[in-house]
Amino acid sequence: MLAEIRPATVAPSSVDEAKAFLRLEHPDEDAVLAGFVRAATALAEAFTGRWLVARDFTESLAAVAGWQRLGVAPVTAITGVTLDGAALASAVYEIDIDRHGAGWVRLLAGDATSRAVVTGRAGLSEGWNGVPEPVRAGIVRLAAHLFSHRDDPEAAALPAAVTALWRPYRAVSL
Repeated sequence: MLAEIRPATVAPSSVDEAKAFLRLEHPDEDAVLAGFVRAATALAEAFTGRWLVARDFTESLAAVAGWQRLGVAPVTAITGVTLDGAALASAVYEIDIDRHGAGWVRLLAGDATSRAVVTGRAGLSEGWNGVPEPVRAGIVRLAAHLFSHRDDPEAAALPAAVTALWRPYRAVSL
């Protein structure tokens, strides 16, 4: 696929949950812990293949005729398609979001030298509280693990408890 995904740099904030898990009472290292929460969230999204908290996206595709799958998931809305910066009339393209949350765009005619830009919204929930509890628990556990082992280069692997929490939410394709 010739897609370039440019997601917004937005991650759910659960510093308070991670602080409670670590039993930290002072705000001295909140910024460090927040960085580990963002890193754990990015790893959760990469592991599951899904954006957790909804946000807008822009994706660039080759402007070839036929169906193309978007690289973000789960897509909740496709809000526009442009070709070389000009909005396309809805009669020259089709869009679909399947039951798995995959977004699809079909240009009825194409030009391989041009780029189609698709805009929309993707994510499992509108906020941190809507993220499935096992995924949230895995993010908190991983952030705590990264925080506790930040000076140990051998502790880079995902803990088995975290992958066990995330595995049921992993998007698998053949």
